[in-house]
Amino acid sequence: MKTILEAKRLNKAFGSNQTNQILKDVNVEIVEGEFVSVMGPSGSGKSTLLYNISGMDRMTSGSVILDEQEISSLSEKELARFRLHKMGFIFQQIHLLKNLSIFDNIILSAYMAKKNSRKEINNRAMKLMEKTGIAELADNDITQASGGQLQRVAICRALINNPDIIFGDEPTGALNSKSAVEIMELLAEINQTGTTILLVTHDVKVAAKTERVIYMLDGKIIGEQHLGKYKVKNNDFKEREEKLSKWLMSMGF
Repeated sequence: MKTILEAKRLNKAFGSNQTNQILKDVNVEIVEGEFVSVMGPSGSGKSTLLYNISGMDRMTSGSVILDEQEISSLSEKELARFRLHKMGFIFQQIHLLKNLSIFDNIILSAYMAKKNSRKEINNRAMKLMEKTGIAELADNDITQASGGQLQRVAICRALINNPDIIFGDEPTGALNSKSAVEIMELLAEINQTGTTILLVTHDVKVAAKTERVIYMLDGKIIGEQHLGKYKVKNNDFKEREEKLSKWLMSMGF
């Protein structure tokens, strides 16, 4: 399998003298098509790791290679363009533009990337909205949709440029349990089509639907659990959840 992302000896420190070290010599490797989650207690460095390996924050030291590109060597402008073309993002708080319709929120980044014609972009946006069950909301304002529907909008937006990898920071954290299940089922289906996904979560039910779980403590990765591919119609979720829960307990979670 091809390695799509590799972080080596990744460090991140804050403060005037960089005395507050959040990430400590972290090494991560993700292969193409994987679905990986990062867990750990609050303050363990989960979100900091995601922001640094995606280039949304600058590492203090170390190396991050995504799709054979060392991202730390890129200027801010180059990095922004690289993220636009290569990455998709889904956050707990859904950042959408209030003055645009739902459809326009989805297509905006694709128009900026200019990888395809506007007609092709519009067609892809409609197909993504149909796949995620929100096609009827295309002309709505973002105030005319539920939280679960807006997270589906965010997924469509994340996928519009055919990214190599999707990063998610607690993508179900602000949703009720029913919507959270629906979003994770949708992400699992997207992963099964070949899209690589890395997400941060504190929720065992969310992580149990991912292929590999990385556990962080005090800025370091201290363990991994391999669950294998989650198949939406395989009815083995309870077994996966129990296996992961036992392992997390052994890690002190």
